Amino acid sequence: MADIIARCEAKGLRMTDQRRVVARVIGAADDHPDVEELYARSAQVDPKISLATVYRTVKLFEEAGILDKLEFGDGRARYEDAERDHHDHLIDVNTGQVIEFIDPEIEELQERIAARLGYRLIGHRLELLGVPVKKG
Repeated sequence: MADIIARCEAKGLRMTDQRRVVARVIGAADDHPDVEELYARSAQVDPKISLATVYRTVKLFEEAGILDKLEFGDGRARYEDAERDHHDHLIDVNTGQVIEFIDPEIEELQERIAARLGYRLIGHRLELLGVPVKKG
């Protein structure tokens, strides 16, 4: 997986210093930050960066296919690198915690369903919403 800056340059995007900061922050994220979280992290690297710059950069990266926009039903758009390895999400609706998982049985089932309906899957997104089960 090429880093975000290299992929942006390959797509012909002009990469300013502040766009590079945002790209590095996104590349380092192991969670699903929204724009305000990306701004807070970016501002730690470059205090001169503005929230508007981060919004514009995220929109540009999304339109270029560099980022995936995720909406988990909490009213906040979150983002992740579009070239991360495939995974699905389980969202704790009480806390907003997002748990990434991979399940080969689910992947196979989706392929079988698509084939039964006369399609070949080229991608999918699965988001499960849940609440913790009380133990005891």
